[in-house]
Amino acid sequence: MSPSRVRFDTAWQAALDHAQQAAARFGTDVVVTRDVLGRACLLLDDRQNPLAHDDPAVVTLRDAFTAATKPFTGLEPVLFADKLFAPELYFDADDRVPVSPRQGSGTGSVHVLERTVIGTDWARSVPAPSDGAAGRRDRRVALYGFKGGVGRTTATAVLARYLAGTGRCVLVVDLDLESPGISHLLEDPAGIPRHGIVDHLVEAGVGNADGLELVARSTVLPVKGNGEVWLAPAGGSPLEGEPYDYLAKLNRIYSDLAGLNPGDGERPFAARLEEAIAACEDQVSELSRPPDVVLLDSRAGMHDIAAVTLTHLSGLALLFAVDNPSTWEGYRMLFTQWQQRPALARELRERLRIVAAMFHSAGDAKRLPALIDRAQTLFASTLYDQLDTDEEGADDEGDELYHPPLEDDDAPHAAIPILFGNDLVGLDPLRSRDWPELPFVEAAYRTFTTTVERLLPNPHPAPESS
Repeated sequence: MSPSRVRFDTAWQAALDHAQQAAARFGTDVVVTRDVLGRACLLLDDRQNPLAHDDPAVVTLRDAFTAATKPFTGLEPVLFADKLFAPELYFDADDRVPVSPRQGSGTGSVHVLERTVIGTDWARSVPAPSDGAAGRRDRRVALYGFKGGVGRTTATAVLARYLAGTGRCVLVVDLDLESPGISHLLEDPAGIPRHGIVDHLVEAGVGNADGLELVARSTVLPVKGNGEVWLAPAGGSPLEGEPYDYLAKLNRIYSDLAGLNPGDGERPFAARLEEAIAACEDQVSELSRPPDVVLLDSRAGMHDIAAVTLTHLSGLALLFAVDNPSTWEGYRMLFTQWQQRPALARELRERLRIVAAMFHSAGDAKRLPALIDRAQTLFASTLYDQLDTDEEGADDEGDELYHPPLEDDDAPHAAIPILFGNDLVGLDPLRSRDWPELPFVEAAYRTFTTTVERLLPNPHPAPESS
């Protein structure tokens, strides 16, 4: 029988084990990198005491590391900071994940640095927003589901109509770029603006975003009073005869870009998406008034769009959940990513709220409490502080621990239900433009809409009349 192969996960664990051994053996800080193919490499910070490439201890480390990780071994299994052109890109990178701390002067720290095509934004630190950007973020609501098909887009349209009915100016941004859908719930094809989010991302990449037509006011969603619903679509609707290649643009938007001019800083995807949404908000302000709330209809799954939307762009994140094992396991994977970055977890957790999507309530009063219990168990094991660290409920620095009890109605785990009824099956919003006003629709979403409204900032003050 042939020996078992080293697979992706076992190779990574072996790389981490050898990194900790190297940190102890050489007393240096170590960064373990993993490239887009999953190949690992050890970077030793020997800037204070340079190590020789042919040092017997280094040769032993290199050979053992290669044997334990092959075929997931980097082209250069062991690299030295003293020989790197810009070691700070690795040893000072913001997206490093700590594995073990430095222990005096005898054992160095170990960090992980992933180099992937997608997914890095799930664990990337959230930059402190400026005063203006913080105000914008507080008014943005992300609607996200780990699994698709949970009614997220319909709920976005219902929420937009409800909030506009309270007199608010609402902007809906379609961030489900791979499968756009909400545009046709809010506007007829002829009313879709000429450009969309993908256009801004592509044009801004070469400094050409001025003059894009990014938003349109909804003319089909029934709104009473002085409220407004505006749409920023994923892609635009070009004029007749005007060329438009959506897929060619979509394939080019996710990369982090260098600065436009020499000396400019990098432009990561998260920052570029923030600029696109801000441009849409500014256009609504110019055409009407500043949006009171911005609804971000996010891409489902572990996608960069969702990562940026939840971690960087929104002040409130509604996490749609259907009570089944695959949903909870999916959210556990997501929360575990955040758990690895305690500062990020603390910054995000109070912005989250579970939504019990398409909830069957008839005949079983215990269903919603059971779902809330499962949600609380998940949060307690990942993002909430662990209560057993201190009998007084405080951490080592005396700060109060964050661990809301099961019965806390304002906690992230306190699921907001959207009821499900047979009348919702087969509902065609395109044929029934008054669908949000149907009694069974209003009944199904009433708790959802009123609860979210309570969680939002107050509308902007009305402008003073001259």
